This record gives sequence, C-alpha cells and structure tokens, in this order.
Amino acid sequence: MSGTGVLALRLAGPLQSWGASSRFTRRTTESAPTKSGVVGLLAAAAGIERGDDMRLAPLAGLRFGVRVDQPGTRIRDFHTAHHGVTGASMPLSERFYLADAVFVAALEGDHTLLITLHDALRTPAYPPYLGRRSCPPTEPVGLALHADTRLEDVLARVPWQASAWYQRRHPTPCTLTVLRERAPGEPVTAADVLRDQPVSFDAAHRQHTLRTITTTTVPTPTPAPVPAGGSPQGTHDPFAALDVLEDDSA
Repeated sequence: MSGTGVLALRLAGPLQSWGASSRFTRRTTESAPTKSGVVGLLAAAAGIERGDDMRLAPLAGLRFGVRVDQPGTRIRDFHTAHHGVTGASMPLSERFYLADAVFVAALEGDHTLLITLHDALRTPAYPPYLGRRSCPPTEPVGLALHADTRLEDVLARVPWQASAWYQRRHPTPCTLTVLRERAPGEPVTAADVLRDQPVSFDAAHRQHTLRTITTTTVPTPTPAPVPAGGSPQGTHDPFAALDVLEDDSA
C-alpha cells in the first residue's frame, strides 16, 4: 500500500454557504463547496486554531475535488444587526445560501494525515459547519477513507448521495458534475481559477491564493442504500412525513 489515500466526505444540510469572493454587505456563495471551506471544516474538527498556519499547511496541501450529487436551490436572506457597543444600526446585508444541496467532497494526500482527520470527524474538537456557523451538517460527514487510490476514482465510484426525497422526485441523471484540482503531470486543459487556496485563517490577516479547477463529469453511480422512510446513511429525512401525507390524501 502506498503512503497516499483519499478521504471522502458527504456535505449535506438544510443550508450551505461557500463564499470565495464575498465582501462588505453582499455575502455570496459558490455553487459547490470550496477548498478553503472544507479545509476549514477539517481544521476545526482537528482542533487547529485559526492562527496556527503551520498545522494548517498540510491540510491545505491536500488535493481537493467535489461532486455535485444534488445541486440544491440558491436563496437570499437579508440580515440586520446593531453595533455591540454603541447600539447603532449596521448596514443591511445580503447573504446567499444553497438550500437542500448534497455534495461528495474528496481530499487526496498523505494517508496518515487523512487517518487523523477521519478520526477527528468522529469526535470533533469544534463543531463542523458547511461554510458558515449557521449551517450545521447532517450526519455523517465522513463517508470513508480509501487507501492506495486516486481522487478521481473515489469521486467516480462513491454511491450517489442525493436525499431520499430528491431521488424519488427526480429522474436519476446520466452524469454528475465533478470540480477538482489537476493531478500531478495531468495535461493542462480548459479550467477555471478561484481565489480559494487557504494560506491562513487568522482573523487579522486571512490569506488565500489562486487555485485551478477542472470541470469533468462521471456516470451517476448506484444510489446509496435508503432505508424505508429514511435517507442515505440512515440520516433523518424531514420530508418523509410530507410523503406520508401525500399518500394519505391520494
């Protein structure tokens, strides 16, 4: 077995928000989880403090990819606030979220580091969240740890993680979109650039650099097993109660 592996995550919750270029009173979200957001989730679980750039660096060095299993719906919320000291009204702000989205994220790198992160997700030092503290994930976040494999292979074979209600109401797509970093030695093709490579999460001098993102597709894998009235991995599906009401009224 080689010294590398891939950690797969299921990122799902009522709301997610993955900002990469938000500023001032307009807080946008990308259409899929960002590397900085997922690395921040893992760093929180591992107990890495915001100013500890040395411990953050190995996590930031992992190769990252994400598969869009359930794109969700973009929504906008307006926020009002008052200054904590003076009580003065703060400017009205807009915040954007993804509602009812599900993603499979994968990180490739040192197997020993990934074992540590996988264990940390089971007993996190700080609660993980999906981009913002107001966006807690549904369980489980950690899907599995794969040894001696590639990020591309894991994203192609992990079962489709869409919610049970989504699988019932939408035809299974032929392919799923994958956004990932290039593998070492992979030819350069058409790609996007996003300021999303974390360098420091220190509140006094947050720093991110550019990273290149390649967009591909994979055939939709077999859906994850769904218990009767439940959702993938046995998590609670709040929409199941609505389906019962629809059946009774039919």
